[in-house]
Amino acid sequence: MPERSTCSRSKYSRARTRDRTLQAVVSGPTWPALPLAEWQDTRDTLQLWTQIIGKVRMANAPLRNHWWNVPLYVSATGLTTSLMPHPSGNSFQADFDFRTHRLDIVTAFGQRRSVPLQSGPVADFYAQVMQDLTDLGVATPIWPMPVEIADARPLDTDTIHTAYNPDQAQRFWRALVGISPVFERFQSRFVGKASPVHLFWGGLDLATTRFSGRPAPPHPGGAPHCGPHVMLEAYSHEVSSLGYWPGGGTEGLFYSYAYPQPDGYREATARPADASWDEELGEFTLSYETVRSSADPPGMLLEFAQSTYDAAANTASWDRRSLER
Repeated sequence: MPERSTCSRSKYSRARTRDRTLQAVVSGPTWPALPLAEWQDTRDTLQLWTQIIGKVRMANAPLRNHWWNVPLYVSATGLTTSLMPHPSGNSFQADFDFRTHRLDIVTAFGQRRSVPLQSGPVADFYAQVMQDLTDLGVATPIWPMPVEIADARPLDTDTIHTAYNPDQAQRFWRALVGISPVFERFQSRFVGKASPVHLFWGGLDLATTRFSGRPAPPHPGGAPHCGPHVMLEAYSHEVSSLGYWPGGGTEGLFYSYAYPQPDGYREATARPADASWDEELGEFTLSYETVRSSADPPGMLLEFAQSTYDAAANTASWDRRSLER
């Protein structure tokens, strides 16, 4: 009996060791390298896929201030819409799983459909998602034109974007897994109105925003395929916004901006020393490569977040005593 018990424990221990080893292979480290030149084609396809699912969420979820009803959220396996209501009464959610590389659509009534994440035309992915929603009883018509993308073609006819590299998509998700807790920690210092940490599929950027509580002047707009009402709602109140955008620099950029932009803001000192003001973008930036290569990526990112928020709050005279812990 003792020998059998010991053997069982040993076998269990070996199984756990294999599980941990497999997890390391599947997940890999956070803060992976993300050379844009290598994964841009996959990124562009993935962005269009997220626009399809994001538009489904937007069509079903009631409007929340600043469009907080439309983004996706980082999850333990990829990206999720979270639970969405549907006029049929059958709530549902959609999850991008970058471990097994599939899109899972699950209803509260227990039905499920899965769409493989693999190379192929965006139009085919669109058609499959729309059919699965219909089969599940949660059909959701959407406007098929991508937003915030110049020269875009409708999602239901796009046969140009076909690339999907599973390793590269998983690297992007692992980067978000590293970034998201830092953004959450940063927001924990603020007691005023603040957004969730969420991924806006228009630009495929992970972002979180703080609000002073004061109204802002009307935003001029200008994003492709976005009517004036979009930016008016997004920037109805004064903000300091922090994010990660996988579309600039060699591996993407962390950014921080204020709207409206206060006098003296762009001349403020951003930290760390590698951070700088980008005149073309109109915001402070810090390269993802610099952060991930540092001895303390979370610490460096927090320093960037805090120093650029300080610049916005101080130059715009926010009521910091009542807004911060």
